[in-house]
Amino acid sequence: MTITQLLLLPLFLHVLLITVVGFSTVRARIRSVRGGETRLKDIALDTGAWPDQVRQLGNNFDNQFDVPMLWYACCVLLLATGLADWTSVILSWLFLAARIAHTLIHTGSNYVPTRMRMFLAGFGIVFAMWAWFGLRLFVIG
Repeated sequence: MTITQLLLLPLFLHVLLITVVGFSTVRARIRSVRGGETRLKDIALDTGAWPDQVRQLGNNFDNQFDVPMLWYACCVLLLATGLADWTSVILSWLFLAARIAHTLIHTGSNYVPTRMRMFLAGFGIVFAMWAWFGLRLFVIG
């Protein structure tokens, strides 16, 4: 595999993760409405009426579009500038691992201290990717 493929494969896998969480969210919402747990008029303007497990899935789905967008942007810019290297590949895979761990915790036990550690790990990895990119772009070459 090329550096480009190795850098982009985690992004493709993240899209797969988003798809799984998205379909799980839709399925849980449909079950909740059909089972009578949730009335459509109660969630039409505010999602607070969903049962906790449904909200966990929905919140996790929404989280997949926050910090990960900084990761996507960094990867695209690394490729566009020709500065993708093994360091950025390793950081990209580490970020994906942190996102998967965060998702498993968020949609499972939802133990906030552990979930926060995984979030901070991912955030730190994205910061490191941007710092590495900046060093490569402006200092190292």
